[in-house]
Amino acid sequence: MSLIKRLLQDHIEERMFKGKAIILIGARQVGKSTLCQQILDSSNLPVGKDQILSLYCDDAYARELLEHADNLNDMRQLVANNKLIYVDEAQRIQGIGIRLKLITDHFKDVQLLVTGSSSFMLQGKLNEPLTGRKFEYQLFPISMQEILNDGGILRAKQKFESMLIYGSYPDVITGEQNPREILQNLSGSYMYQDLLSLEGVRKPVIIEKLLVALALQVGSEVSYNELALTVGTDSRTIEKYVDLLEKCYIVFRLNGLSRNLRSELKKSKKIYFYDNGIRNALIQNFNSINLRQDMGALWENFFISERMKYNRYNGRYVNTYFWRTKEQQEIDYIEECDGAMTAFEMKWNPNKGGSKFPKAFLEAYNIKETVVITPNNYLDWLQ
Repeated sequence: MSLIKRLLQDHIEERMFKGKAIILIGARQVGKSTLCQQILDSSNLPVGKDQILSLYCDDAYARELLEHADNLNDMRQLVANNKLIYVDEAQRIQGIGIRLKLITDHFKDVQLLVTGSSSFMLQGKLNEPLTGRKFEYQLFPISMQEILNDGGILRAKQKFESMLIYGSYPDVITGEQNPREILQNLSGSYMYQDLLSLEGVRKPVIIEKLLVALALQVGSEVSYNELALTVGTDSRTIEKYVDLLEKCYIVFRLNGLSRNLRSELKKSKKIYFYDNGIRNALIQNFNSINLRQDMGALWENFFISERMKYNRYNGRYVNTYFWRTKEQQEIDYIEECDGAMTAFEMKWNPNKGGSKFPKAFLEAYNIKETVVITPNNYLDWLQ
């Protein structure tokens, strides 16, 4: 299967040579290096191949060059006559932020294109040195919108059930390797290796147990106190690790909406995975959809994570929530944009159960639209 064009490619190419570094971050193995190579190979690039310097920081020689270029004279020798400098896996370089600042400040006609894992964000390696000097993008596993753009509705429908079970990491989508083997490798310590390099993170076993516990509670409210009892630690550690896992683009939180009604649950939260395949690998369940007891949770995780990607890639700035009251009234997912709300209910089987939206919610908030998301109409909201 040929490479799928990522939605960020056009956005990044439009920002090239505008006087700022371009930083591409994301979880491991989501395709950052592949995307950058597609950009470097693009016919839209306004510089010749002989004006591109590629530094792959997995290579010891490239690391040594960058680490020694800690002053303007050394950096001038490194940059030479190149007009585009590509730095791959830049988090491997000590003091990388200062070195990138040197280039952006003193080589105005040179474009920086930099990839890095989430440790960039975790360790604050970039924010301070490059404040106001960068365009930053987050890359996620392949989105359904990207599959639609690449192969049309037929391809999207062909990939649908596989994405529910095996997710959409690039190596999984291409189908060139055994998806179970890929996901077992990804869902191990490799996935959160960046966390283990941080000071104060000394308990990989707790991270593993926490991830499994979160995988089993997808679609349900989570309690840090209950998770702490399950995992065998305290609630502060759980909160800290959830925050770090979110910064690694493994999970994301939805907070409960609580503004107008006394019966609304305050401080409640749900936690979802950016990829169904990772979630299923953690609980060791790759059963097909007709053999599963958790299709409601899988469907909810799939749609909400795809909608998150859609909003991010298309520049839709929305607040996201779920809603629940003490009387067990609930709404799966809410988006708020410019003060108006769109409420979503997820139904894997649209013929099973009611789909009415609680009257208390409709009367308490400015509702733009309510929609029931099923396998029959979900694509309408992802393209």
